[in-house]
Amino acid sequence: MAGFLGRLGGWCARHGRIVLALWVIAAVGLMGGSLVLGRPVSNDVSIPGTDAQRAHDLMRDGFGPGYAAGGTVQLVVYSDKGPLIDERAKQAVDQAVERIRTVPHVVKVDTPFRKGGIASNLRIGVITVRMQGHDSSKLAETTQTLSRAADPARAAGLEVVAADSSTPADKEIKTGPSEIIGVACALVVLVFAFGTLAAALVPIFTALVSVAAGLGVIGLLGHVVDVPKQAGIMATMIGLGVGIDYALFLLSRHRKLLSEEVPVQESVRRTVASSGGAVVFAGGTVIIALSALMLGGFPLLRTLGWITGISVVCAVLTSITLVPALLGLLGHRVNALRVPFLGRNRDSSGWAGLGAWVARRPWQVLVASVVVLAALAAPAVALKLGPLDDGYATQGSPARRAYELMAVGFGPGSNGPMSVVAELPQPVAAADDPVVDQLTREITAVDGVAHVAPATLNTSGRAVLIQVIPSYAPSDTRAADVVRDIRAISLPGMKVHVGGKVAALTDAGNRISDRTPLVIGVVVLLSALLLLFAFRAPIVAVKAALMNLVSLGAAFGALALVFSIGLGSALVGMDAPASSSSLETLFFTVPIESYVPLMLFAVLFGLSMDYEVFLLTAVRQAYLGHRDNGRAVAEGLGSTGRVITSAALIMVAVFVAFIAYPDPMVKTFGVGLAVAIAVDATIIRGFLVPATMVLLGRLNWWCPRWLDRLLPNLSVEGHDEEAVATPSPVPHPR
Repeated sequence: MAGFLGRLGGWCARHGRIVLALWVIAAVGLMGGSLVLGRPVSNDVSIPGTDAQRAHDLMRDGFGPGYAAGGTVQLVVYSDKGPLIDERAKQAVDQAVERIRTVPHVVKVDTPFRKGGIASNLRIGVITVRMQGHDSSKLAETTQTLSRAADPARAAGLEVVAADSSTPADKEIKTGPSEIIGVACALVVLVFAFGTLAAALVPIFTALVSVAAGLGVIGLLGHVVDVPKQAGIMATMIGLGVGIDYALFLLSRHRKLLSEEVPVQESVRRTVASSGGAVVFAGGTVIIALSALMLGGFPLLRTLGWITGISVVCAVLTSITLVPALLGLLGHRVNALRVPFLGRNRDSSGWAGLGAWVARRPWQVLVASVVVLAALAAPAVALKLGPLDDGYATQGSPARRAYELMAVGFGPGSNGPMSVVAELPQPVAAADDPVVDQLTREITAVDGVAHVAPATLNTSGRAVLIQVIPSYAPSDTRAADVVRDIRAISLPGMKVHVGGKVAALTDAGNRISDRTPLVIGVVVLLSALLLLFAFRAPIVAVKAALMNLVSLGAAFGALALVFSIGLGSALVGMDAPASSSSLETLFFTVPIESYVPLMLFAVLFGLSMDYEVFLLTAVRQAYLGHRDNGRAVAEGLGSTGRVITSAALIMVAVFVAFIAYPDPMVKTFGVGLAVAIAVDATIIRGFLVPATMVLLGRLNWWCPRWLDRLLPNLSVEGHDEEAVATPSPVPHPR
């Protein structure tokens, strides 16, 4: 592989203008095409085979318009001047209802002035709109249209806000200033690392081209597959981080060769042959980890995984083609526009000294590292998983305002109604049939049920629908208990299913929990195999794969500390209810969606492997030169420490910038990724990995002869001509 990459890098360096033009055309064309043709996204969070999905499927069969998922929109009306039943207010609401009925695809509108439509304080009411034939993927736009149709009520001084009927998994996350902040922070780190503006701009430009191309591909894919609404923001977050990092690794190697007076074209060729191989393998581990999400049993998570991997593929391709093209075009001008007082000291003796220090006391370093990492991971035992609701939305946003009004007027459970659908043993003629009445009584007797609406029979008489309001908010874990208790109702010949937001998220959590061991096992196994192919050292491969799990403990510990314990939730922009005390505001706890830890695992495992590959590559090259393990560890850490630290700082800066997003899911990813990368690049790569490698000695690179004959020779180290032409086998330990 090294030979191929070297030839590719050399060709790109010689034909820099062509490669640059092709990438710019591709990025502009793909991004422009997705903007012109549109970027369809899906809010389909169905999970085939679950009880909630069965309930939703039955609701489409003969229950009338508006009962399918995405077919109902609620508008909450509030009067702060008097009861809604006052003549002037009632007239304004009636006018709003009439206008709403004229909106396309609206088939039924229930006014607040019906049984159960107005709160006991008479100041809060709900307009329920049922729709049919509309595009359910554009529920947000449809809701805005309906909300504008209620302007007559606003003109009369009433407040009208739309209750968000979606789940956090299908909310659209729109781009904002975080990308700009992340890129700006990355540029500052690169200027400090290289000392020249010209060199610093190469990774930034490459990453922007990569992200643009990736987003363009993802946008166009929306026309042929269901693309989750989170795909764009996840691709941007991961694409920026790995795109800048991969280019940084290549650029650092190239500038080192230039300082040794290697000609530009030859330097580029050697750079891509050596560091380019590490980039390909590092990107491969990220893609493997993301692709393993296909085994999670959650269609949204599966699609999100492989689509996010597109951004990593683009980052790898631009790194091994566009970066050498830019380096060939710039030549020695890559060191132009030097910033005074920065980047002049290229001495790596500090990191090499740290490596030598670790090599002299490996046991002490190992024990200290384990203690520190255990302390960082300890809060993870308090990690609270559960569904998010709009009570955690940004303070003052329409979604949160509607949530709070519904909770005050109709109870917290009104924000997460449950749809109980029962398949009857035989057709019945009316909704007041004794069989249906018995089911209604059983549901009413369930602990945690606040209100049971009258039953609705479908046209065939074989299924009955009963809307249930629980006593608990959707994010309350007791709401999931209500779902389980209703499903446990046993009546002769009757099958009881529960649908709705809470039921769907409960099923998603259960499905993901069941599949998590499988996903983790597959990711660790495939990553270890990839490292085995790369370094032909089974012990190093297994150790590296397991070591990457350590940084996950620190990430989950940070998530628990900030969100589950609440220490710092205010600092990341999570707003407690206005009625909260100062202590409640300080320790405002936020549940973490059940699919977030698995997604974080996949992303973090892949990103952590990046640094492992680059460190092992340097140590392996040094070891093949002189066969001194302790010295090789020190030299490897010395040659990569500065680069890995700079790359980690860039990643951390990018991820921290995304914490500014108002969406809680993005905040959890930002906190988890930033902490994990910071811990991985310092404690793990600086202390734990070198200490274990020193203790293992020659066992690091041991490989049974039979296995060595079976493994393909991929040569990730890219043994350059100036290093080793053909590496001799590593001797077996005696």
